[in-house]
Amino acid sequence: MTDTTPPRRQSYAARRAALQSRFPDGTAPGGVGLDDIVQLQMQNSYDTHLDIARDMARVMRADMAAYDADPEHFTQSLGCWSGFHAQQMIRSVKRLRGTTKGAYVYLSGWMVAGLRNRWGHLPDQSMHEKTAVADLIEEIYVSLRQADEVEMNDLFRALSAARKAGDAQAEREAIAAIDGFESHVVPIIADIDAGFGNEHATYLLARELIRAGACCLQIENQVSDAKQCGHQDGKVTVPREDFIEKLRACRLAFEELGVTDGVIVARTDSLGAGLTQKLPVSRAPGDHAAEYLKWVETESFADQPAEGEIALWRDGGWQQPARLPNGLVRFKENTGRARVIEDCVASLNDGGADLIWIETDTPNVAEIASMVDEIRRAAPHAKLVYNNSPSFNWTLNLRKQVRADWIAEGRIAEADYPDGTALMKAEFDATDLGREADARLRRFQHDISTKAGVFHNLITLPTFHLTAKSVDELSRGYFGEDRMLAYVATVQREEIRRGISAVRHQHEVGSDLGDSFKEMVGGERALKAGGHANTMNQFAAE
Repeated sequence: MTDTTPPRRQSYAARRAALQSRFPDGTAPGGVGLDDIVQLQMQNSYDTHLDIARDMARVMRADMAAYDADPEHFTQSLGCWSGFHAQQMIRSVKRLRGTTKGAYVYLSGWMVAGLRNRWGHLPDQSMHEKTAVADLIEEIYVSLRQADEVEMNDLFRALSAARKAGDAQAEREAIAAIDGFESHVVPIIADIDAGFGNEHATYLLARELIRAGACCLQIENQVSDAKQCGHQDGKVTVPREDFIEKLRACRLAFEELGVTDGVIVARTDSLGAGLTQKLPVSRAPGDHAAEYLKWVETESFADQPAEGEIALWRDGGWQQPARLPNGLVRFKENTGRARVIEDCVASLNDGGADLIWIETDTPNVAEIASMVDEIRRAAPHAKLVYNNSPSFNWTLNLRKQVRADWIAEGRIAEADYPDGTALMKAEFDATDLGREADARLRRFQHDISTKAGVFHNLITLPTFHLTAKSVDELSRGYFGEDRMLAYVATVQREEIRRGISAVRHQHEVGSDLGDSFKEMVGGERALKAGGHANTMNQFAAE
């Protein structure tokens, strides 16, 4: 019977048997060992990063189906701005859970602009080189694949040791571990900003991100040349027809490259966006243009329109759009929520988006849930990606919410706890209110996923803030009074006690992997780095 298992999923025994049939004397030409070939085949988890995109798209689709069946099965990610950050995050998840399932990597355009472009630290305004996004996807998958190689090499070393010792049980266990190995490769949700140009530019960039390995693209409905961070002022949205065309551009890129399960996240910034750059042309009542134009703020003409002025027919008369000095048009006050709901429905039903992202100004489960309820009346399959953003002051927001709830319930009086920023003070950490706010923080992702349709929870910029905090913590001690104690106490001791593999930094970057390869081609002639004089032996696993 022909083995139809995809090559990268074949077992140790199947690979060994296939090689044995080709080389019955037990070695390949040049004296290459069959087990060495098997090891290299199994370490090489993917031939191309486009294969990764196809595989990870299937993973996301399966996760989305599992969430539809049970919203307890939501997924999570952290934003990473280097391959090493992503690798260490997934290693940590695997060490903690024993599996990488449900864990993704988020690639933040904000962090590419701020940390990964040639022109220095830039704000999140699409001013960075767009190729830097594809470069980072490529780097992340190189790092995740190297984690596979290093770990698989350790498993094959255990197999070799068992055979040398004549321990049949240990040999069986080593082969079972090899066959049961779970890759560190996980889905990446890649931020393509507003597409870096028109719909054709969006398509061209989408192709590059997919070729680099992205199975999921997140695109927002802002104007490309006026793009702002979702948590800043001055956001300008595009008409819905324009955004739908960019969603189609992403879909075409996925289909062209054979990533038929590719996932598109349509993000709306309309909740905080009060401006538009373009007035679309309405061709029929109730079309996307008409629905977009109805929210535009207008003013009555003082007399009749002057030469060159634009007018809208509204409520039985001519009105002029309310424009800023730069020509941008204002939306009516307090219409953001209604525009968000219409954006999401249009993106899902007409744009073919798979997931929606609503950028909010505060983290509030009830507010998100109420919007999702309305969206699902027209798009019952709606699922969200939610940004648990560092731009929120989480402590203050949650403490304010608890205070307001408890006052409304009559549990406390207004004078029991202060309003405003005073609630941030450390003296409230150990109070009933502080503990309840922390408990809600612990439950936040669960609550928003089970009550508000959030399939994926992410934090956009955690490794930006973590790096700043960690380097500050070490620097304060090392350049202060603690000197070496600062490094040992805050870094190395914790690495050892938590079992963080990076404490053996030579091993982490492939030193043992290199030794194994030298042995494969050189045998006893191999000049290895891992001998008795290697100081990494001080960190040998117990």
